[in-house]
Amino acid sequence: MFDDPWFYLASIPAVMLYGIAKGGFGGAISILSVPMMALVMPPTQAAAILLPILVVMDAFVVKTYWGVFDRVALWYLLPGALLGIFIGYVSAGAMNEHYMRVLIGALALGFGAQQLLGWQTRASGEHSRVAGGLLGALAGFTSFSIHAGGPPFTMYLQPKQLSPLLFAGTAGIFFAVVNTTKLVPYYALGQFTADNLVYSLALVPLAPLGVKIGHELVKRSGATFYYQVISVCLLVIGAKLLWEGLAALAAGP
Repeated sequence: MFDDPWFYLASIPAVMLYGIAKGGFGGAISILSVPMMALVMPPTQAAAILLPILVVMDAFVVKTYWGVFDRVALWYLLPGALLGIFIGYVSAGAMNEHYMRVLIGALALGFGAQQLLGWQTRASGEHSRVAGGLLGALAGFTSFSIHAGGPPFTMYLQPKQLSPLLFAGTAGIFFAVVNTTKLVPYYALGQFTADNLVYSLALVPLAPLGVKIGHELVKRSGATFYYQVISVCLLVIGAKLLWEGLAALAAGP
């Protein structure tokens, strides 16, 4: 693919977009990266190429936001996320991802609209072990299955109204653990071929640049604007996932 200009036109913006989201700006919009790369390659290959790059991005994110994260949120979310990854691995090939897209799309649409309209309840602003466990598991499972862990994570954390930097730092630590953990089952499933790793290596220099841009945008964003951007991104991602899922189900096997 290195001699195909469309590879670069699709992959470079996709990696940069993911890096900016990893840096803390835009959150769940990073889910658009795989479909962008899927314009020039199979979606499973795009996901496999991206994962090592995401791990490198995570290293820069953890360094950038070290010490700036909500420990209680991570304590509640991460055990469920690890369980969700395990469920995704053992059910690989058996789970209908189209139904999962419909579910996550509908949830993201509803939550994004709720946040923009200011309809969140006071209870949603408090940490909950049950809600953290459930949404953490959903984030881990959907991150493993369709690289869509952002919406469930955001549904738990956004109502807490953390500062933009604290939200971004918490997301950075959470997905650093999730993506590093995913390396093992992805390897076991044979996703890391020599060709895919070469493509990852070619694109990885973009990782720190994207993270840096995202971090700078977060630092310059007020809390109101920051969360409005995240809510709008959830609406866009929710509509995209819902449409893809329903269209695939309507088309049949």
